[in-house]
Amino acid sequence: MTQSSRSLVSTLLPVGLLLIAMASIQSGASLAKSMFPIVGAQGTTTLRLIFASIIMLLILRPWRAKLTAKSLKTVIVYGIALGGMNLLFYMSLRTVPLGIAVALEFTGPLAVAIFSSRKAIDFVWIGLAITGLLLLIPLGEGAQGIDLVGTAYALGAGVCWALYILFGQKAGADNGVQTAALGVIIAALFIAPVGIVHAGSALLTPALIPIALAVALLSTALPYTLEMIALTRMPTRTFGTLMSIEPAFGALSGLLFLHEVLSVTQWIAILCIIMASVGATLTMRGHSTRVSTDN
Repeated sequence: MTQSSRSLVSTLLPVGLLLIAMASIQSGASLAKSMFPIVGAQGTTTLRLIFASIIMLLILRPWRAKLTAKSLKTVIVYGIALGGMNLLFYMSLRTVPLGIAVALEFTGPLAVAIFSSRKAIDFVWIGLAITGLLLLIPLGEGAQGIDLVGTAYALGAGVCWALYILFGQKAGADNGVQTAALGVIIAALFIAPVGIVHAGSALLTPALIPIALAVALLSTALPYTLEMIALTRMPTRTFGTLMSIEPAFGALSGLLFLHEVLSVTQWIAILCIIMASVGATLTMRGHSTRVSTDN
């Protein structure tokens, strides 16, 4: 393989991993809503994280990770952010459509992309992403139909998502994919008490086990492992900008699985977001392809 071919592969690999992760997590979110009537958003989050922890514990063997006092603190914050992001996002889905909830949640990683930018061309792609988000989020009269509490939950999930990116980059630089497993285990320990208090014995409903396993695989085990790999192979600002395609995946998943019909404006928004992601991908090779381990 030539040097240029290796460079192309190193650029496209993390992008491909992110696309798979986003498709998986949004499909899992659609499936998770079917559990809400039985155990609520809190119980669904708990089951998702517990089963994901078991899966990742067996596959990734996180006990082999080498942790210092500093890296352990980073992993703990990463895990708490991960748990908070999961819980708050599911809480928002109770009253906010999937595509819009994802768009609101995306304010977190978008902020990371904006504050991390250094070149003028980065702001072109960020501008396109912002345009898409503004078109996705109902304004004016449409805004009256958006539940304010659900909106607040989605924005809170965005804050946790930003912390997940920042601390995931630092934690992943030390132990790679094993950090994803550690983060999910910590997230499960953090969220489980909330789910147990809310759902109680309903969490032990046998019919929920196969659904919870599927949600755990689609929404946690697979995507977070892939994202952790991608986080250590591209700049933080590029990761944040590429994640702008997440609302598009959410809207499409809502259409396919939840029958949430998209308007023409929302399709235009999706196009803007995809253009921003493609642009960020094309200019990625101008940056380092690996997140700095200095932080």
